[in-house]
Amino acid sequence: MAPGAVGAACWWLDALYERLCANVFASDHLFADDTPVPVLDPGRGRTKTGRLWVYARDQRPWGGPAAPAAIFVFAPDRKSERPAAHLENFSGILHVDGYAGFARLQARGDVTLAACWVHMRRNFYEFFEATNSPIAAEALRRISELYGIEERIRGQSPALRLAERRTFSKPLVEKLKVWLEQQLTRVPPRGKLADAIRYALTRWRGLTRFLDDGRIELDTNPVERAIRPVALGRKNHLFAGSDLGGERWATLCSLIETCKMNGVEPYAYLRDVLQRMVDGHLVNRLDELLPWNWKPTEAVKS
Repeated sequence: MAPGAVGAACWWLDALYERLCANVFASDHLFADDTPVPVLDPGRGRTKTGRLWVYARDQRPWGGPAAPAAIFVFAPDRKSERPAAHLENFSGILHVDGYAGFARLQARGDVTLAACWVHMRRNFYEFFEATNSPIAAEALRRISELYGIEERIRGQSPALRLAERRTFSKPLVEKLKVWLEQQLTRVPPRGKLADAIRYALTRWRGLTRFLDDGRIELDTNPVERAIRPVALGRKNHLFAGSDLGGERWATLCSLIETCKMNGVEPYAYLRDVLQRMVDGHLVNRLDELLPWNWKPTEAVKS
Protein backbone atom coordinates (compact mmCIF):
# COMPACT_ATOMS: atom_id res chain seq x y z
CA MET A 1 0.00 0.00 0.00
CA ALA A 2 1.39 3.41 -0.92
CA PRO A 3 2.35 5.79 1.95
CA GLY A 4 -0.45 8.17 1.03
CA ALA A 5 -2.99 5.36 1.10
CA VAL A 6 -1.70 4.20 4.49
CA GLY A 7 -2.09 7.70 5.87
CA ALA A 8 -5.63 7.97 4.51
CA ALA A 9 -6.58 4.58 5.96
CA CYS A 10 -5.24 5.60 9.38
CA TRP A 11 -7.17 8.89 9.23
CA TRP A 12 -10.43 7.11 8.44
CA LEU A 13 -9.91 4.45 11.10
CA ASP A 14 -9.14 7.15 13.65
CA ALA A 15 -12.34 8.96 12.70
CA LEU A 16 -14.33 5.75 13.06
CA TYR A 17 -12.66 5.07 16.43
CA GLU A 18 -13.64 8.55 17.64
CA ARG A 19 -17.28 7.86 16.71
CA LEU A 20 -17.11 4.56 18.56
CA CYS A 21 -15.66 6.28 21.64
CA ALA A 22 -18.35 8.98 21.57
CA ASN A 23 -21.06 6.33 21.38
CA VAL A 24 -19.69 4.18 24.19
CA PHE A 25 -18.78 6.98 26.60
CA ALA A 26 -22.30 8.39 26.23
CA SER A 27 -23.58 5.24 27.96
CA ASP A 28 -24.54 5.21 31.63
CA HIS A 29 -23.32 1.70 32.38
CA LEU A 30 -19.73 0.58 31.67
CA PHE A 31 -17.03 -1.84 32.79
CA ALA A 32 -13.44 -0.60 33.22
CA ASP A 33 -10.01 -2.19 33.54
CA ASP A 34 -6.48 -1.86 32.17
CA THR A 35 -3.62 -4.06 31.04
CA PRO A 36 0.12 -3.44 30.51
CA VAL A 37 1.60 -3.33 27.02
CA PRO A 38 5.30 -3.13 26.09
CA VAL A 39 6.33 -0.07 24.07
CA LEU A 40 9.72 0.47 22.46
CA ASP A 41 11.71 3.12 24.30
CA PRO A 42 13.98 4.77 21.68
CA GLY A 43 17.56 5.37 22.72
CA ARG A 44 17.50 2.92 25.60
CA GLY A 45 17.48 -0.30 23.59
CA ARG A 46 14.60 -1.79 25.53
CA THR A 47 10.87 -1.42 26.12
CA LYS A 48 8.90 0.59 28.63
CA THR A 49 5.48 -0.32 30.01
CA GLY A 50 2.46 1.47 28.63
CA ARG A 51 -1.17 0.76 29.44
CA LEU A 52 -4.27 -0.03 27.49
CA TRP A 53 -7.26 1.25 29.42
CA VAL A 54 -10.38 -0.66 28.39
CA TYR A 55 -14.02 0.34 28.73
CA ALA A 56 -16.68 -2.20 27.79
CA ARG A 57 -20.43 -1.91 27.36
CA ASP A 58 -22.49 -5.07 27.58
CA GLN A 59 -26.19 -4.78 28.35
CA ARG A 60 -27.10 -8.27 27.16
CA PRO A 61 -27.40 -9.76 30.66
CA TRP A 62 -30.37 -7.48 31.37
CA GLY A 63 -31.73 -6.98 27.85
CA GLY A 64 -30.56 -3.38 27.49
CA PRO A 65 -30.97 -1.56 24.16
CA ALA A 66 -27.34 -0.59 23.44
CA ALA A 67 -25.08 -2.78 21.33
CA PRO A 68 -22.07 -4.36 23.07
CA ALA A 69 -18.77 -2.61 22.48
CA ALA A 70 -15.25 -2.20 23.85
CA ILE A 71 -13.00 0.86 23.77
CA PHE A 72 -9.23 0.62 24.22
CA VAL A 73 -7.33 3.81 25.06
CA PHE A 74 -3.54 3.88 25.14
CA ALA A 75 -1.70 5.78 27.89
CA PRO A 76 1.97 5.80 28.90
CA ASP A 77 1.22 5.06 32.56
CA ARG A 78 -1.37 3.96 35.12
CA LYS A 79 -1.93 7.27 36.88
CA SER A 80 -5.43 7.92 38.18
CA GLU A 81 -5.81 10.95 35.93
CA ARG A 82 -5.94 8.62 32.92
CA PRO A 83 -9.39 7.10 33.61
CA ALA A 84 -10.50 10.45 35.02
CA ALA A 85 -9.74 12.07 31.66
CA HIS A 86 -11.19 9.24 29.59
CA LEU A 87 -14.44 9.32 31.59
CA GLU A 88 -14.62 13.09 31.99
CA ASN A 89 -18.13 13.24 30.54
CA PHE A 90 -19.34 9.85 31.76
CA SER A 91 -22.00 9.52 34.43
CA GLY A 92 -23.63 6.35 35.69
CA ILE A 93 -22.57 2.89 36.89
CA LEU A 94 -18.92 1.89 36.46
CA HIS A 95 -17.91 -1.71 37.19
CA VAL A 96 -14.30 -1.78 38.45
CA ASP A 97 -11.67 -3.94 40.12
CA GLY A 98 -9.78 -2.94 43.25
CA TYR A 99 -7.63 -0.22 41.62
CA ALA A 100 -7.73 2.74 44.02
CA GLY A 101 -7.50 5.31 41.21
CA PHE A 102 -11.14 4.78 40.29
CA ALA A 103 -12.21 6.30 43.62
CA ARG A 104 -11.41 9.70 42.14
CA LEU A 105 -14.34 9.25 39.75
CA GLN A 106 -16.83 8.45 42.50
CA ALA A 107 -15.80 11.58 44.37
CA ARG A 108 -17.36 13.64 41.54
CA GLY A 109 -20.81 12.53 42.64
CA ASP A 110 -22.12 11.42 39.25
CA VAL A 111 -20.33 8.05 39.04
CA THR A 112 -21.26 5.00 41.11
CA LEU A 113 -18.62 2.28 41.44
CA ALA A 114 -19.71 -1.35 41.50
CA ALA A 115 -16.97 -3.63 42.85
CA CYS A 116 -16.06 -7.02 41.39
CA TRP A 117 -16.91 -10.28 43.16
CA VAL A 118 -14.50 -12.22 40.94
CA HIS A 119 -11.53 -10.17 42.17
CA MET A 120 -12.73 -10.61 45.75
CA ARG A 121 -13.27 -14.35 45.26
CA ARG A 122 -9.81 -14.80 43.71
CA ASN A 123 -8.13 -14.01 47.03
CA PHE A 124 -10.01 -16.82 48.77
CA TYR A 125 -9.46 -19.20 45.86
CA GLU A 126 -5.70 -18.67 45.81
CA PHE A 127 -5.51 -19.17 49.57
CA PHE A 128 -7.60 -22.34 49.36
CA GLU A 129 -5.41 -23.73 46.57
CA ALA A 130 -2.30 -23.11 48.67
CA THR A 131 -3.59 -24.29 52.06
CA ASN A 132 -6.87 -26.21 51.61
CA SER A 133 -8.31 -23.85 54.22
CA PRO A 134 -11.88 -24.76 55.33
CA ILE A 135 -12.64 -21.07 55.91
CA ALA A 136 -11.62 -20.18 52.36
CA ALA A 137 -13.63 -23.17 51.09
CA GLU A 138 -16.71 -21.92 52.92
CA ALA A 139 -16.27 -18.43 51.49
CA LEU A 140 -16.10 -19.91 47.99
CA ARG A 141 -19.24 -21.97 48.62
CA ARG A 142 -21.21 -18.94 49.76
CA ILE A 143 -20.09 -16.86 46.78
CA SER A 144 -21.03 -19.75 44.48
CA GLU A 145 -24.59 -19.60 45.82
CA LEU A 146 -24.86 -16.00 44.68
CA TYR A 147 -23.62 -16.88 41.22
CA GLY A 148 -26.19 -19.67 41.01
CA ILE A 149 -28.93 -17.06 41.43
CA GLU A 150 -27.29 -14.84 38.81
CA GLU A 151 -27.21 -17.69 36.32
CA ARG A 152 -30.93 -18.22 36.79
CA ILE A 153 -31.88 -14.59 36.15
CA ARG A 154 -29.41 -13.84 33.33
CA GLY A 155 -31.14 -12.20 30.37
CA GLN A 156 -34.16 -11.13 32.40
CA SER A 157 -35.38 -7.56 32.85
CA PRO A 158 -33.71 -5.29 35.44
CA ALA A 159 -36.94 -5.23 37.48
CA LEU A 160 -37.16 -9.02 37.64
CA ARG A 161 -33.44 -9.37 38.39
CA LEU A 162 -33.69 -6.86 41.21
CA ALA A 163 -36.75 -8.57 42.72
CA GLU A 164 -35.03 -11.98 42.65
CA ARG A 165 -31.90 -10.57 44.19
CA ARG A 166 -33.73 -8.88 47.01
CA THR A 167 -35.65 -12.06 47.74
CA PHE A 168 -32.84 -14.62 47.43
CA SER A 169 -29.44 -12.88 47.24
CA LYS A 170 -29.82 -10.23 49.92
CA PRO A 171 -30.21 -12.68 52.84
CA LEU A 172 -27.15 -14.59 51.64
CA VAL A 173 -25.11 -11.40 51.37
CA GLU A 174 -26.13 -10.23 54.83
CA LYS A 175 -25.17 -13.59 56.36
CA LEU A 176 -21.88 -13.60 54.45
CA LYS A 177 -20.90 -10.21 55.87
CA VAL A 178 -21.60 -11.31 59.45
CA TRP A 179 -19.69 -14.54 58.86
CA LEU A 180 -16.67 -12.72 57.40
CA GLU A 181 -16.57 -10.34 60.35
CA GLN A 182 -16.61 -13.31 62.70
CA GLN A 183 -13.83 -15.11 60.84
CA LEU A 184 -11.66 -12.00 60.86
CA THR A 185 -11.46 -12.21 64.67
CA ARG A 186 -10.39 -15.87 64.50
CA VAL A 187 -7.60 -15.87 61.91
CA PRO A 188 -4.03 -14.48 62.16
CA PRO A 189 -4.39 -10.73 61.59
CA ARG A 190 -1.36 -10.45 59.31
CA GLY A 191 -2.04 -13.52 57.20
CA LYS A 192 -3.29 -13.76 53.64
CA LEU A 193 -6.69 -15.03 54.75
CA ALA A 194 -7.19 -11.95 56.91
CA ASP A 195 -6.12 -9.83 53.93
CA ALA A 196 -8.73 -11.56 51.76
CA ILE A 197 -11.45 -10.90 54.33
CA ARG A 198 -10.45 -7.26 54.77
CA TYR A 199 -10.36 -6.79 50.99
CA ALA A 200 -14.00 -7.88 50.88
CA LEU A 201 -15.22 -5.92 53.89
CA THR A 202 -13.55 -2.65 52.89
CA ARG A 203 -15.29 -2.85 49.49
CA TRP A 204 -18.62 -4.09 50.80
CA ARG A 205 -20.67 -1.13 49.62
CA GLY A 206 -19.36 -1.53 46.09
CA LEU A 207 -19.82 -5.30 46.18
CA THR A 208 -23.47 -4.97 47.20
CA ARG A 209 -24.51 -2.38 44.60
CA PHE A 210 -26.15 -5.18 42.62
CA LEU A 211 -28.83 -5.38 45.32
CA ASP A 212 -29.98 -1.84 44.43
CA ASP A 213 -30.00 -1.95 40.62
CA GLY A 214 -30.99 -4.84 38.36
CA ARG A 215 -28.60 -3.65 35.64
CA ILE A 216 -25.50 -4.11 37.76
CA GLU A 217 -23.44 -7.28 37.36
CA LEU A 218 -21.49 -9.03 40.11
CA ASP A 219 -18.19 -8.72 38.29
CA THR A 220 -16.14 -7.09 35.55
CA ASN A 221 -16.10 -10.17 33.30
CA PRO A 222 -17.18 -8.32 30.11
CA VAL A 223 -14.08 -6.12 30.18
CA GLU A 224 -11.89 -9.02 31.31
CA ARG A 225 -12.98 -10.94 28.20
CA ALA A 226 -12.19 -7.93 26.01
CA ILE A 227 -8.68 -7.68 27.47
CA ARG A 228 -7.85 -11.40 27.26
CA PRO A 229 -6.70 -11.43 23.58
CA VAL A 230 -4.18 -8.66 24.35
CA ALA A 231 -2.80 -10.60 27.31
CA LEU A 232 -2.63 -13.84 25.34
CA GLY A 233 -0.98 -12.16 22.37
CA ARG A 234 1.89 -10.37 24.12
CA LYS A 235 4.44 -13.05 23.20
CA ASN A 236 3.42 -12.84 19.54
CA HIS A 237 3.19 -9.14 18.88
CA LEU A 238 6.16 -8.34 21.20
CA PHE A 239 5.74 -4.54 21.54
CA ALA A 240 4.42 -1.31 20.07
CA GLY A 241 7.09 0.65 18.22
CA SER A 242 6.19 3.97 19.88
CA ASP A 243 3.44 5.71 21.83
CA LEU A 244 1.80 6.45 18.48
CA GLY A 245 1.98 2.74 17.75
CA GLY A 246 0.23 2.14 21.06
CA GLU A 247 -2.56 4.46 19.97
CA ARG A 248 -2.91 2.58 16.66
CA TRP A 249 -2.97 -0.64 18.65
CA ALA A 250 -5.83 0.74 20.77
CA THR A 251 -7.80 1.78 17.67
CA LEU A 252 -7.57 -1.65 16.04
CA CYS A 253 -8.29 -3.50 19.30
CA SER A 254 -11.43 -1.39 19.77
CA LEU A 255 -12.80 -2.10 16.30
CA ILE A 256 -11.85 -5.79 16.30
CA GLU A 257 -13.19 -6.55 19.79
CA THR A 258 -16.42 -4.66 19.13
CA CYS A 259 -16.84 -6.68 15.93
CA LYS A 260 -16.41 -9.91 17.88
CA MET A 261 -18.91 -8.82 20.53
CA ASN A 262 -21.49 -8.22 17.79
CA GLY A 263 -20.85 -11.45 15.84
CA VAL A 264 -19.08 -9.65 12.99
CA GLU A 265 -16.01 -11.20 11.34
CA PRO A 266 -13.27 -8.57 11.93
CA TYR A 267 -11.23 -9.11 8.74
CA ALA A 268 -14.29 -8.90 6.49
CA TYR A 269 -15.42 -5.80 8.35
CA LEU A 270 -12.10 -3.94 8.13
CA ARG A 271 -11.56 -4.85 4.48
CA ASP A 272 -15.03 -3.66 3.52
CA VAL A 273 -14.83 -0.47 5.59
CA LEU A 274 -11.46 0.53 4.14
CA GLN A 275 -12.70 -0.12 0.62
CA ARG A 276 -15.75 2.07 1.20
CA MET A 277 -13.53 4.85 2.43
CA VAL A 278 -11.47 4.61 -0.76
CA ASP A 279 -14.70 4.69 -2.75
CA GLY A 280 -15.79 7.94 -1.13
CA HIS A 281 -17.96 7.05 1.88
CA LEU A 282 -19.08 10.31 3.48
CA VAL A 283 -17.41 11.18 6.78
CA ASN A 284 -20.75 12.39 8.20
CA ARG A 285 -22.14 8.87 7.75
CA LEU A 286 -19.59 7.05 9.90
CA ASP A 287 -22.26 5.73 12.27
CA GLU A 288 -23.36 3.43 9.44
CA LEU A 289 -19.96 1.74 9.71
CA LEU A 290 -19.97 1.08 13.44
CA PRO A 291 -19.77 -2.71 13.83
CA TRP A 292 -23.35 -3.20 15.05
CA ASN A 293 -24.74 -1.08 12.17
CA TRP A 294 -22.42 -2.40 9.46
CA LYS A 295 -23.73 -4.42 6.54
CA PRO A 296 -21.41 -5.84 3.85
CA THR A 297 -21.29 -3.83 0.65
CA GLU A 298 -22.97 -6.69 -1.24
CA ALA A 299 -25.91 -6.61 1.18
CA VAL A 300 -26.24 -2.83 0.84
CA LYS A 301 -26.28 -3.03 -2.97
CA SER A 302 -28.91 -5.75 -2.99
